[in-house]
Amino acid sequence: MTTAVSANRIELLQIAEAVAREKDINKEIVLEALEEAIQKAARSRYGAENEIKAHIERKTGDIKLYRVLEVVEHVENPATELTLKDAAKFKDGAVIGDLLADELPPVDFGRVAAQTAKQVIVQKVRDAERQRQFDEYQERVGEIINGVVKRVEYGNVIIDVGQAEGIIRRDQMIPREHMRNGDRIRAYIADVRREIRGPQIFLSRSHPDFMARLFTQEVPEIYDGIIEIVGVARDPGSRAKIAVSSADSSIDPVGACVGMRGSRVQAVVNELAGEKIDIIQWSPDPATFIISALAPADVAKVVLDEDRKRIDVVVPEDQLSLAIGRRGQNVRLASQLSGWQVDIMTEAAESEKRQAEYKIRTTLFVEQLDVDETLALLLVAEGFRNMEEVAYVAPDEFAGIEGFDAGLVEELQNRARESLERQMAESEKVRIELGVSDEIAAIDGLTATMMVTLGQAGIKTLDDLGDLAADELISPEDGILRNGELSEDQANAVIMAARAHWFEDEEAEPPTGEPAAEQATE
Repeated sequence: MTTAVSANRIELLQIAEAVAREKDINKEIVLEALEEAIQKAARSRYGAENEIKAHIERKTGDIKLYRVLEVVEHVENPATELTLKDAAKFKDGAVIGDLLADELPPVDFGRVAAQTAKQVIVQKVRDAERQRQFDEYQERVGEIINGVVKRVEYGNVIIDVGQAEGIIRRDQMIPREHMRNGDRIRAYIADVRREIRGPQIFLSRSHPDFMARLFTQEVPEIYDGIIEIVGVARDPGSRAKIAVSSADSSIDPVGACVGMRGSRVQAVVNELAGEKIDIIQWSPDPATFIISALAPADVAKVVLDEDRKRIDVVVPEDQLSLAIGRRGQNVRLASQLSGWQVDIMTEAAESEKRQAEYKIRTTLFVEQLDVDETLALLLVAEGFRNMEEVAYVAPDEFAGIEGFDAGLVEELQNRARESLERQMAESEKVRIELGVSDEIAAIDGLTATMMVTLGQAGIKTLDDLGDLAADELISPEDGILRNGELSEDQANAVIMAARAHWFEDEEAEPPTGEPAAEQATE
């Protein structure tokens, strides 16, 4: 720093330019750091109470020092203020509030001042370098980057990516993949964060998008947008499934991704340490797509539940283990890829399940509609699942059932409505006995039966309901309302309705120290 300060003016600009070039930052940032360093050193010479500004001429390298003074009516701090009368010595026509510059003679920096100035410059340059790194790599999140393994620490791999370092944490590595110092590696930029020690670049080799980006590099049709990668599901290091589609019907997206003699997919497999990849043709029809995703297993039939996004897949007995896969891998990846919950069952198990459901529905109709078993079985066979459907579907829905005339249909619908009204009255009575509030009862989407179930689980107030997450409410395993009557969107809507009064309270609350009455008056 002593050399920089004592250097002639041209050398000062050359030093700033050299530092900017070496650190790959703007020369203006280096000059501003020099100005700040000079200001700090000048304050120690002229007094810290003064407002000192330094300016380096960008063309000549001249250094000028100024003391900044504000024009005020009554001076309280002579170091930074002056009266209108004194201001006339510096500037004609000065007015209250003007800032004036009183030029100071240059100072010779001592060893301590020079060291302080050096620290300021080093810190400023380091901050600018970190900001440049953050901005550069923040824009590259989602890209693949090449680097060299610098070191391995506790299973985490530090990668030299040029002018910065990236880190692949242990859980973002491909299992059983070993890295050594000096190995060249490709990785996916998953995240860039600001931290105290500088920007941290988090890389990944297990991220699903890493495989998608590798295919984009290997398959020109994907890069050009002719083929689209719709979804990726990975069990890193073991197996993966990727769904592709093409906007051009003349192009086979699966064949294009496989390549001549498997060359394209093999290049990706080699990069992913031998990970087996199933390339699947995407379909807008969920059933067709999921059947393809379960390959190589043969599927006998599927039963969709669109409200709950669940699908029962029926396979022959000898295909069960193949459909499920080792440790459930095949069905798990198919479920991740499709976004549907996939349940695999054999034809025998599906038959038993269907018979059990038929029996439950038949018993329900016999008891609630007061009809014989034959008539109840006819309703079940036609697809009626509950009392609501019998009560409120259009009468012509019964037209295809042999022996059902208009009078019988009207009688059945009347009985179904009466049964629902009785159930609702009984449930309402139980709700009140359980102490479930009227505010919960007023929320759209909750039936009387649901409110009884909530009450039995101790959910009795809006706050109780608002504290729940959607999973706690409808999770198929342990959700309070796990019978599937609510979809995830409906559950979220119910929870947000229960929380609405929280935000009303915040809006109604007056600012601290201001009575509500005054607000109302305003």
